Amino acid sequence: MAKRRSFSSEFKARVALEALSGAYTLAELAKKHNVHPNMISQWKRTAQKNLPALFAKKADQTEAAHEAQIRELHQKIGQLTVERDFLAKAFGR
Repeated sequence: MAKRRSFSSEFKARVALEALSGAYTLAELAKKHNVHPNMISQWKRTAQKNLPALFAKKADQTEAAHEAQIRELHQKIGQLTVERDFLAKAFGR
């Protein structure tokens, strides 16, 4: 059975940007990079979808990161509370 090839995110981004530039057709890019045209189309679509996030305000990005960090800390607090209660029961006997 043939093993699937995997491509780095840098390679995908470079090929997607070439496709977005319109300098080459999908067939030309596929031949140039030895990749199926459908893969290039998928990478191009993903790039188009995610490009606006690159130019989003930094405050939006830091706020989302801050909220993620708070969720992570709340999860850790819950885990530590359960562990503390378990150990208190175990050693309290």
